[in-house]
Amino acid sequence: MLITNELFALSSVGTPLDELLQVELPWQILAKLDEFVANIKDERLGHIHVTAVVEGEVYLAADAVIGPHALVQGPTWIGPGAELGHSAYLRGGVVLGPKAKVGHSTEVKHSLLLEGAKAPHFNYVGDAVIGRFANLGAGVKLANLNTFGHAVKVEGVDTGLRKFSAAIGDEVSIGCNAVLSPGTIIGPRTVVYNGAMLKGCYPADTVVKLRQGLEQTPRH
Repeated sequence: MLITNELFALSSVGTPLDELLQVELPWQILAKLDEFVANIKDERLGHIHVTAVVEGEVYLAADAVIGPHALVQGPTWIGPGAELGHSAYLRGGVVLGPKAKVGHSTEVKHSLLLEGAKAPHFNYVGDAVIGRFANLGAGVKLANLNTFGHAVKVEGVDTGLRKFSAAIGDEVSIGCNAVLSPGTIIGPRTVVYNGAMLKGCYPADTVVKLRQGLEQTPRH
């Protein structure tokens, strides 16, 4: 089991987001996230495209950008240099660290993206923690709800949460169309092949491979 300080370089996370990581187990960050967003005051300093819709309590740093046709529902905190692309959707309880990016047609709900984390194309991120400079390939989905409605477990450990998708360590790279099942932990700098389906814990500095058998036959 990877604990919080093994997933994220805590000394590199500046204020005020460092307080969210002061827990042992990574899914406990979501409770700290709830406390953090409950105190957000509406302050929109950055650029909001004229076609974007911003609702509720939203903090937008001075050099952050909300792009065309994006929908942002508070409480949400968008840090310096963070960027929301075309048709991005933040569905409340979201914190984006400095230079984090949520791109075209990506939906993020009740999640923390640390500095430079990217969910840039057609992603779903629900009840998750994504580390510094981690990248989700196009179409990556972080599933957050157990099919049978039970509390999510991580390698047999009960999180006590009905919804928790993943904790993804710093500098992880996940290939296009991979799916992370509820209760997935990925160690820092690990690379996941495109199309893989993951559940459980994966160590740091690993390549998680998916090999498919392809068959070719003559066309008649």
